[in-house]
Amino acid sequence: MSIVVNISPVRYDGSGISLRYLSSSSTYLLHTSHSQFQSSPLRSRLSLLCFSSPPAADMDGGGGPSLFPLHRCKTLHLVRHAQGIHNVDGDKNYKAYLRPEYFDAQLTQLGWQQVDNLRKHVHASGLSKRIDLVITSPLLRTVQTAVGVFGGEGYTDRTDVLPLMVANAGNSGRAAISSLNCPPILAVELCREHLGVHPCDKRRNISDYQFSFPAVDYSLIETDEDILWKADIRETKEEVASRGLKFMNWLWTRKEKEIAIVTHSGFLFHTLSSFGNDCHPLVKSEIGKHFGNCELRSMVIVDRSMIGSDESTTNYPGKIPPGLDLPSDAEDEKKLEK
Repeated sequence: MSIVVNISPVRYDGSGISLRYLSSSSTYLLHTSHSQFQSSPLRSRLSLLCFSSPPAADMDGGGGPSLFPLHRCKTLHLVRHAQGIHNVDGDKNYKAYLRPEYFDAQLTQLGWQQVDNLRKHVHASGLSKRIDLVITSPLLRTVQTAVGVFGGEGYTDRTDVLPLMVANAGNSGRAAISSLNCPPILAVELCREHLGVHPCDKRRNISDYQFSFPAVDYSLIETDEDILWKADIRETKEEVASRGLKFMNWLWTRKEKEIAIVTHSGFLFHTLSSFGNDCHPLVKSEIGKHFGNCELRSMVIVDRSMIGSDESTTNYPGKIPPGLDLPSDAEDEKKLEK
């Protein structure tokens, strides 16, 4: 049986300068918060494995490693979008997020440099060859990040292949991006940013996005107009977290095993804060801290309640052809029973 243990992924800190590797002596199980979701049907269905070095033996909390069947796991590469125009003023004054001119904010030129650096890392680390699917929030800044990081190389005009992004989409000043030799990119509403009030978190009509990003799949979004965002009602933190857990459960309807998810700071923070309450505080802090622009963290999600139905593609039943198969320790067990 295949199990999850001793894995050593790469984490990228979004700076475009330094790469930091997480040591891999063990993997640690991060359970959902029972106190926050005690009455929720999502309770106890999900776990995350955060790739991390083990705590010292004398430190409190966070027990030893956990093992799970490999086919009950998915690898997630979580990415926050690159710098948007709203982030620049918002970093100085939070009220800037209320400005109408930041409606569905696009990436800055610095943001595109961050995209280029993460793209180099994704290719150098081999992630680009392992990812089966890219899921993105439908907002402009996340889709720009997703196609820029995970899309194909430079696009050449062809009648039989649509580009992932047309030239200068979202006033980017960037060349068109190819949809060849890259994973499919799927837009999903569930992983949008904190809904309501802030114009930067309101999306455009899907038909507008489809013109700029022809090969991105918007088929799961049911309405052209944004009916989720309300000008006078802001989602609570608990509602964002609940939506995040719904999204995590939805992932088990997908057959893909290694998935990149391009989303937002608030969505990531409130979703991940639901995990790790019974782990060592340093492990919980590692998974739950805020993401920087264009930061990538790799984790494993575990199906502990048989939500997924996929069978293992690597397990082998043995005894082919069949024969006598008494384990060598069976006689010892019989003696102990007597």
